[in-house]
Amino acid sequence: MTDASHQMPWLRRIDIGPITLYLGDAMQILPHLQGCANCVVTDVPYVLTSGGNATQVMGGIFGKDSYTNDGNLMATVRWSEIGGPIFRACKPDADAYIMSNDKNLFAAHGGFIGAGWKFHNLLVWDKVRATRNRWYMKNLEFTLYLWKGQAKAINDCGSKQSFELNAPRQTKHPTEKPVALMAHYIGNSTAPGDLVLDPFVGAGATMVAAMQLGRRGIGIEINPEHFEVAVARVRAAHAAAGTCIASSTGTEDCA
Repeated sequence: MTDASHQMPWLRRIDIGPITLYLGDAMQILPHLQGCANCVVTDVPYVLTSGGNATQVMGGIFGKDSYTNDGNLMATVRWSEIGGPIFRACKPDADAYIMSNDKNLFAAHGGFIGAGWKFHNLLVWDKVRATRNRWYMKNLEFTLYLWKGQAKAINDCGSKQSFELNAPRQTKHPTEKPVALMAHYIGNSTAPGDLVLDPFVGAGATMVAAMQLGRRGIGIEINPEHFEVAVARVRAAHAAAGTCIASSTGTEDCA
């Protein structure tokens, strides 16, 4: 099934092996996915910090030619509004990895804790390369590691808070995240066959990682161009994997 009826809140639905990708608004689609996910890994599109000639957020550097300095690089959501829909889309016991820059950490924490999530740990991606800044160069991005229901140990208890990776860019997405980072989180909080949710899938790194690790996945993207990039990357990962989870474990029970 590649296209949904007009009654559904998404413009397109594409199934690729154990992965389902939706083109549409996550705030409208998430209510249709209640109780589905074992784990959420996502980079929420938050409002940027205004000021200066260039701004570094969400893993990208934006100058005057690509960022108008109004705080809206892309369609954004409020931290106070997204924690609840993601919470309800998860199973009774679930983990969540919510990415943020330093200036949004407190708002992100407040929004998700207020929605019922509990805080495990603050994780750090050390990108090695740094972005120039007059108040210490930026080389870190942050992830809130949260849980719902009953807390469970990660699969590799030797994992540290920091994850060092100088990842080359794979797509033109302005805030692209590396597949290896997503795989690190997914591998620690899920088992083969579990369902991973990314409501803001962007260029598809989370779904590629889920495919490579033998997990099921649901990804949502509102931008048609980014959606097509994600579809192409997931299809390539599926072809490279050579096998997929049986259709009996698909996402039909979720949407």
